[in-house]
Amino acid sequence: MVASPLSYWLASAPAFTGGAHGAVEGVADVAIIGGGFTGLSAALALARRGANVVLLEADRVVGEASGRNGGQCNNGTSHDYGALSARFGKDVAKAYYRAHCDAVDTVERLVREEGIDCSFNRCGRVKLAAKPAHYDKLARAHDLLVREVDQNVRLVPPERIRDEVGSDDFYGALIQTTSAQIQPARFGVGLAEAAAGAGARIYEQARVSDFTRSPQGWRVTTPRGTVMARQLLVATGGAPAGQAFGWFRRRIISVGSFLIATEPLDDTTIDALLPHRRNYVTSRNIGNYFRLTSDNRLIFGGRARFAISDPRSDMKSGRILEQTLGQMFPALAGVGVDHVWGGMVDLTADRLPRAGERDGLYYSMGYSGHGVQMATHMGQQMARVISGEPDANPWGQLDWPSVPGHFGKPWFLPMVGLWYKWQDVIH
Repeated sequence: MVASPLSYWLASAPAFTGGAHGAVEGVADVAIIGGGFTGLSAALALARRGANVVLLEADRVVGEASGRNGGQCNNGTSHDYGALSARFGKDVAKAYYRAHCDAVDTVERLVREEGIDCSFNRCGRVKLAAKPAHYDKLARAHDLLVREVDQNVRLVPPERIRDEVGSDDFYGALIQTTSAQIQPARFGVGLAEAAAGAGARIYEQARVSDFTRSPQGWRVTTPRGTVMARQLLVATGGAPAGQAFGWFRRRIISVGSFLIATEPLDDTTIDALLPHRRNYVTSRNIGNYFRLTSDNRLIFGGRARFAISDPRSDMKSGRILEQTLGQMFPALAGVGVDHVWGGMVDLTADRLPRAGERDGLYYSMGYSGHGVQMATHMGQQMARVISGEPDANPWGQLDWPSVPGHFGKPWFLPMVGLWYKWQDVIH
């Protein structure tokens, strides 16, 4: 059987039924570009505040990164908390760390308030030490986190690692016990239905080709028509085509991340390999992340190749992931794979999100692998910013210089991949 190239999440989510029909026209208080978690969350929050909201999505809602990720909704940052403290000072590092924790709480709140059926579960996240030295680093991180910012972490020593994962590849772990998981596409469709129900006009198949500012606000152009808006939020992530998005393209690096979904596994196998059914991520720079679904499939992903996501690259990467899965869990060597897909992860140079206002244009993006929770949270926060609460933006004090030599196409990805591979060898 040939694996489907469609994201498992998108394939198992209901269709969005609340979209606006007809021409894009009229006026709005706020126009939002992008129908992923950021845009949908902002549209919902603004509509609940009574704003007239138009959201413009190039394809289908949650059709890109929001529906193609690993379904992990994790506390904590991708950074070492100690490194953040060294760079920004303890107070700022705590604020950035807690923003990620607040983001998971935001997802849970929206799931509860809007009644979204997306299998939200506070399962915890396990960071697996791929080398003995990595466990030593995790142990130091654990002590610092408990002392300064997060009591909800615990260590798994090397001799107890098989209590968490049935593999000989790891040398201990750090668990962030309050991390969660969701079915991201179902969550996103639920956000879209809630926003539409609150009065937001959500247009799919309405790619924005240009936006220009005038004394009356913003004129936003699509092939389906034009809308005038008093305020504009760019929530696209990535690097959309068109001169209007050039400033963002020079600051966002998009890299492919690839995933496979196995056939359903039996409970005996799961109990032996992943008895607590948590989120998992390995400690290598070019590592893997994985989790189980509600129907017992294993979602297994990683940057198998430093390349963009396209059908050919996705299939090549899927074969690498199958091999890696069999090496990590010999009991799963040759297991059936039902879905193989990829998506683009939007990185900033320092892997911290960026959000704010530039010449009257609001934006939020660059979540660097933490988009499930942070994009959702920042949609809510940017709705507050747009409504006159600038301090609601936790990233507002970060500058955002362009990446030298980068104008949209990440020509340097192969070299970056070689660098990270070398780092994994020597560290």
